[in-house]
Amino acid sequence: RAKFIRVLMAEMNRIASHLYWLCLMSISVGFETMLMWTMNDRELFLDLFEEITGARITYSALRPGGIAFDIPDSFQQSATRILDHFEHRLDDYLAMIFKNHTFRMRTVDVGVLSASDAIELGIVGPNLRASGVSADVRRDEPYEAYEKFEFSIPCEDKGDAYARSLVRFHEMRESVSIIRQAIKTIPSGPVAVRFPQMLPKGEAYSRVESARGELGYYLVSEGMDRPYRLKISTPSFRNMAALPHLVRNVTMADVTPIYLSLDLIPLDIDR
Repeated sequence: RAKFIRVLMAEMNRIASHLYWLCLMSISVGFETMLMWTMNDRELFLDLFEEITGARITYSALRPGGIAFDIPDSFQQSATRILDHFEHRLDDYLAMIFKNHTFRMRTVDVGVLSASDAIELGIVGPNLRASGVSADVRRDEPYEAYEKFEFSIPCEDKGDAYARSLVRFHEMRESVSIIRQAIKTIPSGPVAVRFPQMLPKGEAYSRVESARGELGYYLVSEGMDRPYRLKISTPSFRNMAALPHLVRNVTMADVTPIYLSLDLIPLDIDR
């Protein structure tokens, strides 16, 4: 049950992250209306987080051994209502942004990243998939309960700012589908087990597919109650390598949509 709830929250977080990105990406090319649309729709998913955890942003519910909070009885009804609304909103986004001539003019063939360059630079997540490389940890190395759900991995092949935007748009639809499946099939039972306070001696690496791409944790333990060494590999740090590569010999006007199409977050880079 904890694994299903983790998937629910991970996919809601993916949608909330992509909506925040779409807000910034839209403003960069002059679409202020999308600021209101995306932020208002994002609030609905923050409401769901608050319903589960009591917090909207820093909920910190995923814990070793399970999860801190079980979903309330009202969650299925609340989530279904919001997902029904949001699917219609995605149709509005498609018409407003992705079929818009101005948005396409500012993003198509802008900041092109080839598949070979993306692989050589170590790019991850939607930025990698927009260059035609179908890689996603949820499918390639399933964790939690992802192997129990049916979902597609959106990919594009042009590798430009428009392709990176389109991949994130389609990912939101897939996240809606995953959440619906999880709500319908979530098993009963406890949401946490007792977790040993002492870490086994040794080393381990684990990775997940966060909204911005592969997020990895490398941990070394000497058998104490805290790790000897912990290294976090964040997707923004890895994707940052594409920026100097893409802004060579471009106009100043193209720098902003290129930067925002990579969905880099400074706090995710600083490690």
